[in-house]
Amino acid sequence: MKRFAGLILSLGLAVLCSAASIPQCPEPYGEQAYLHPDHCDQFFLCTNGTLTLETCENGLLFDGKGAVHNHCNYNWAVDCGARKFATDQTPLSTPACEYQFGIYPDSHTCSTTYLKCAYGEPHQEHCDAGLVYDHRIHGCQWPDQTLENCNPEAVIGFKCPTSVPENSINHRFWPYPRYPVPGDCHRLITCVDNHPRLITCGDGKVFNEESLTCEDPEDAPYACRH
Repeated sequence: MKRFAGLILSLGLAVLCSAASIPQCPEPYGEQAYLHPDHCDQFFLCTNGTLTLETCENGLLFDGKGAVHNHCNYNWAVDCGARKFATDQTPLSTPACEYQFGIYPDSHTCSTTYLKCAYGEPHQEHCDAGLVYDHRIHGCQWPDQTLENCNPEAVIGFKCPTSVPENSINHRFWPYPRYPVPGDCHRLITCVDNHPRLITCGDGKVFNEESLTCEDPEDAPYACRH
């Protein structure tokens, strides 16, 4: 039964992608987006059985994976393969935004913020605590991975010791010794190649300075139980 349903869907997609006039969408209900066989900046959209040909905004392309805006993804994240462009891909630039949609640095120096552009309007976004913007990945990164621009000690506010006593609890996690963040029950510092990284405990856990691990609040020292 599943093979039959898959065959029907495949035939429907083939009709959708090849016919000059489309009688109906493969699915009668909901919203589905389908790859255009020839154009990287366009796609077919079915909304409750109604078919439309959609065009991605400037700076966006379609791959069926990203959904930055109207099912389209950032152009740098899409592999078009043999698909061409149906529209002019020249950047429609505005101040701080190369394309109408995109992610860009807001500084030429080390920064914990970046700009996310939508319709040519830049909006400042913040990296998670302890991270900095890396233009190479269009996202946030450990500062020790961007040493050409960043000083991890300045970003984290901590200098890793040059040596760690073997009998200390910090050494238990060697070669990545851990340290508490004064006054912060939800984060810790770990040293990687003698550079500090700020780590956040997840899943509602808190940092236990005695064990240097993230634990359930009821198992942590009293100061971090609330």
